[in-house]
Amino acid sequence: MPRSRQSFQGLRLERMRASRQYADGGFINTYPASTLRDLQQKTSLVDFMFRDKEHRVPSRPLPSLDPRAAWTRRVQSGLRTTWLGHSTVLLEIDGRRVLTDPVWGDRASPFSFLGPKRFQPVPVAIDALPPLDAIVISHDHYDHLDYVSIRALAALNVPFITSLGVGAHLETWGVPPDRIIELDWWESTTIVDGLTITAAPSHHFSGRGLKDRNTTLWSSFVMRGDRHAVFFSGDTGLSPLFTEIGQRLGPFDLVMIEVGAFHPSWGSIHLGPENALQAWAQLGSGRFLPVHWATFNLAMHPWAEPAEVLYAQSPEGLVMPLLGEPFEPDHAEAVQPWWRKLVQEPRKHAPLQMASKPSR
Repeated sequence: MPRSRQSFQGLRLERMRASRQYADGGFINTYPASTLRDLQQKTSLVDFMFRDKEHRVPSRPLPSLDPRAAWTRRVQSGLRTTWLGHSTVLLEIDGRRVLTDPVWGDRASPFSFLGPKRFQPVPVAIDALPPLDAIVISHDHYDHLDYVSIRALAALNVPFITSLGVGAHLETWGVPPDRIIELDWWESTTIVDGLTITAAPSHHFSGRGLKDRNTTLWSSFVMRGDRHAVFFSGDTGLSPLFTEIGQRLGPFDLVMIEVGAFHPSWGSIHLGPENALQAWAQLGSGRFLPVHWATFNLAMHPWAEPAEVLYAQSPEGLVMPLLGEPFEPDHAEAVQPWWRKLVQEPRKHAPLQMASKPSR
């Protein structure tokens, strides 16, 4: 997989340097990142990494639906979402369509033959997507910015909205510069009448190689139409930022928050399900659609653990549709634990695809 040759110059570099999040040649978090903690609390790192490895992938393909027929039908409430895996969501909001963090590639890795492999294909091909109004990319990690997907989507006449600096990757991969909009935190752009997209803070990091750590910004995003608003967390850890986002950009009808690929020793770079619930409470509104789970084996926990933790607490407003299932939050029914059918028997001899360092 080709790596982009980042081109930080001209207006792009000026805007990066002008950001309040830019210091000493790279981007920083608003709050100090917590340090990685010692894994050897109850057992050795080696034992923990290889214990129950068969539970880190589902026993068979996840149940999924083909959303194409549903996409042709009217959105009764004005807001409909389709989770396509990991953080890839097709959002239909007040007559507009936004695609978040499009990843159709087989691996979340710089290599086509090595690295975390997705559990199963995306329910629908890129060329079968309905017409889009915008593509939002939160940051440049491989499980959010995918070369294969960007090359395919670059052929569409669709604007890409992303964080400061990430446009250098897109430009190198064939996206015309006039269709790239890079935002700093709290900046907004209006794509079409009635659709405004705002970059908001997150607590994470960036980089695709050994020498580009934090050279581009990471963000959450808010999509606001004529009547509805949706929050998308991107990747983030827990911080007071969620309260500020809720106060400045809410209220929300739906919040899409990351829940998977976490570990307590990784500090504050990912939420996990417990912290995701806290983040949701801080945001203060909206139904909760978990994302960033059940697609890649990027961490050490069982693949279904985020869903089990959330379901055990049964919070009102939680929505957990099937992969590829278009649903309207206003019409959502009680959560059905569909994932449990896949965790009864572990997959035999499944290859271990896991990160030896914090997930990207």
